Amino acid sequence: MVGVVRAPTCGEAVCRQHFNIGATGHEHLGRPATLEVQGDSQRHVACLLYVLFTRVSASIIAPILDKMATSTSTFTETVTDSNHGFFMPAEGGSKILQSRGLSVRLASRSGDLIIPTAGLAPGLLQANLIVLPSKHAFDFRNLCMRNPVPCPLLAESSIPGCFDSFVSHIPGVGDDELFLVPDDGSSAIDIRTDIPRYNIYRSGKLVKSGCTDILKSWDEDDSVAFLIGCSFSFETALTQAGLTPRHVEKGLNVTMYRTNIPLCPAGVFHGTTCVVSMRLYKGKDVERVRDITRAFGLTHGEPIDWGWDAVARLGIKDINVADWGDAPLTADGTRVEMPQPAVNGSEISNAGAGEEEVPVFWGCGVTPQEAVMRAGDRIEGVVMGHMPGHMLILDVRDEQTRQCT
Repeated sequence: MVGVVRAPTCGEAVCRQHFNIGATGHEHLGRPATLEVQGDSQRHVACLLYVLFTRVSASIIAPILDKMATSTSTFTETVTDSNHGFFMPAEGGSKILQSRGLSVRLASRSGDLIIPTAGLAPGLLQANLIVLPSKHAFDFRNLCMRNPVPCPLLAESSIPGCFDSFVSHIPGVGDDELFLVPDDGSSAIDIRTDIPRYNIYRSGKLVKSGCTDILKSWDEDDSVAFLIGCSFSFETALTQAGLTPRHVEKGLNVTMYRTNIPLCPAGVFHGTTCVVSMRLYKGKDVERVRDITRAFGLTHGEPIDWGWDAVARLGIKDINVADWGDAPLTADGTRVEMPQPAVNGSEISNAGAGEEEVPVFWGCGVTPQEAVMRAGDRIEGVVMGHMPGHMLILDVRDEQTRQCT
């Protein structure tokens, strides 16, 4: 039998303590989470049941977009349908096909797609990846359960070593709905190849970055892959509201920073902090941005902080120096200028209540990789993850996860 563990609801006081935000009205930092906890034998039983009872409805197997003409790192225009159009970066970027998730995964599998995935396959969930030796899987599930804002768990390998079958942790989404099966019967997902670029770690140290597959590093008896929600998934809703993130407009990677926000520890994962992504918005638009993203609880939800005073509060030393991704740019493509403290020495205020832009910060799915680096020698074996900004695209519509808060 599968044991279900429900995490305690994180109250406002606990949230403020663990996220060190202060009384800023961030009332959605904590939420309950339900996870399946299974032993190895139970996992084998679960996998057998999966094989026996999984059925894919013909109604969800739409014609797969094929005949993709590809160049070194882009798709060229091919076929589309009523649900997926084309995306052209505003700043002269290449024309990129926004196809079904399968098409993007196949392009990554073939090595044709090696760019960040922001703006690809709009309306579909994107996921961060972390792959751990099975002995650390239990601790990692607990880490996600205790820190659901930066680490919302979407799915995991059905059994250790399995790279093409996943157990869904998304409420209302079955295992067979995560990835559509191709018409030709080939694999719907191969987690070792279906992300544009990967990182590899040993003893908490990054030993290889930007590789296009993890075939040689994957342990077919022991590796367990975890999929973590990604904020790229709510960018379609922001764009539809006229709030397109600048990195999408300019064809860049999102800006990401380490912070001083401590995570609730879990086993080998202790002494680590949260990673955040950042998008610039006019001060007058922040409440709209909060309202839109709040519904996407499985992809980090609403911002955890915003405004210029948040930069120091989160422990970010220089807004123009990203720890991952691209540095932020203003609307005219120039360096961001942070307001200076007033002459009387008062703190920087939340300048930008109107037309001026302010930084807005979300929990980020690179947090697990930061946790791995902080764990260091406590983690034995090889750990793999996506290269930040280069995500796995699922075949689950973002609307299927709204209100999962």
